[in-house]
Amino acid sequence: MNQIAVVILNYNGQKHLADFLPSVIQYSSDATIYVADNASTDCSLELLKTAFPSVKIIELKENHGFAQGYNEALEFVEAEYYVLLNSDVEVTPNWIEPVIELMNNDKTIAACQPKIKAFHQKSHFEYAGAAGGFIDHLGYPFCRGRIFQEIEQDLKQYDDNHEVFWATGACMFVRAEVFHQVGGFDGDFFAHMEEIDLCWRIHHAGYKVYACGSSEVYHVGGGTLHKSNPYKTFLNFRNGLAMLYKNHPDKGFSLAIFTRLILDGVAGIKFLLFDSWEDCWAVARAHFDFYAHFLSWYKKRKQIQRKDVISTVYRRNVVWQHFVDDVQTYNKLQK
Repeated sequence: MNQIAVVILNYNGQKHLADFLPSVIQYSSDATIYVADNASTDCSLELLKTAFPSVKIIELKENHGFAQGYNEALEFVEAEYYVLLNSDVEVTPNWIEPVIELMNNDKTIAACQPKIKAFHQKSHFEYAGAAGGFIDHLGYPFCRGRIFQEIEQDLKQYDDNHEVFWATGACMFVRAEVFHQVGGFDGDFFAHMEEIDLCWRIHHAGYKVYACGSSEVYHVGGGTLHKSNPYKTFLNFRNGLAMLYKNHPDKGFSLAIFTRLILDGVAGIKFLLFDSWEDCWAVARAHFDFYAHFLSWYKKRKQIQRKDVISTVYRRNVVWQHFVDDVQTYNKLQK
């Protein structure tokens, strides 16, 4: 069995594969590289077979989305560590070794990420993960290096190895055994926030999640759904509510759900007044969809053995901290 498998999920990403797969091959000599194709309709498979013969191909028969696509693909991969890597990521020399060393030295670390920096502005962190993710007690995500849309410059302020709440799906190292133990990604999420939900279940199972400050990669971001796409708004709000409902401990559960519903309503009004009615409607549709599938979410909540206290959950409300108290950077958050 291979120790390390780099697995790239692809859907119509021919250009990204051509641009970024060479760096993955060059700097991943200790890993076996897989591309799992989500039934692409472009020439991705032809490119892989002709230009990258060393890469192993997993052909899925339909587009399962990010979450279930990885669940399906990883059934064909035997390794101790999965490295789940977006197709629009440029890796760097020595990007794998420090993360694996960190995880080998602490068997309680089940998932880890490198620093995620912006491909088009390499001095700064990138939205999807930055230097490691957190959530507040209402399930709102933020990162070391990114609070909502405020992105920090990398001034080596996060070069340490640090325990976090979630590791980004753009470049996630995860123990294969633990991934399957906790049930993998929730396929009903389709895409967006599925890695946060997975990490929450990893914490429930008694493991830790880390960010490794001595490894970095560069992420384009928005390759599948741009941040302005209302469908992305729908997925983020639907999945965020579902994740909170599934995983929040019993203590304070009702108040957290009620408060989240109110804040989501406020967000919808803000979209309507200052952004677009499409995003406002996306928030409404997200809630309608959650209620329509409530029985399924209820069953999933009952199946999770939840921990009452997870130390990396931020006990204050990051929405208030950012939009009311005008906190712009992670290090300025009140602890």
